[in-house]
Amino acid sequence: MILRDAVEADLPAIVAIYNATIPGRMVTADTSEVSIDERKPWFEAHLANKNRPLWVAVLDGKVCGWLSLSSFYGRPAYHSTAEISIYLAESCRRRGLGSFLVRQSLEKSAEFGIKTVLAFIFGHNEPSLRLFESLGFERWGVLPKIAELDSIEHDLVILGKRLAK
Repeated sequence: MILRDAVEADLPAIVAIYNATIPGRMVTADTSEVSIDERKPWFEAHLANKNRPLWVAVLDGKVCGWLSLSSFYGRPAYHSTAEISIYLAESCRRRGLGSFLVRQSLEKSAEFGIKTVLAFIFGHNEPSLRLFESLGFERWGVLPKIAELDSIEHDLVILGKRLAK
């Protein structure tokens, strides 16, 4: 597998992988598909900020997942904190690719001035919670019943990992 910076030609694959997670109601708070045009500002913001990367995972010549490190809360005091997001195509899950991608991002975080990484995961998304906890993330908080998906309320778990002392 190759992990590389995303380029504009990757955006359709990034959006397709993201949209494929929506029906399962496990990963994202979006409840309907997003378009490429809707995701373009987010994509361009990552390309414009060298300290908030967006990477794609390529397996057998095809984008099979992506990972981003995004700014947290948009205030200057949080410049060294990033939110991590990871999305894998269904066919690439449960193969160790997620842990590989997260580990790679943590190893590279210092290059971007990141000292703390946060993950926001639905409380019912046990596979993602296990993945991040296995990589040293700790539960730093829970926002109870903050998300409503198909009339069912869900908790949002905040996981964090401090990279720098």
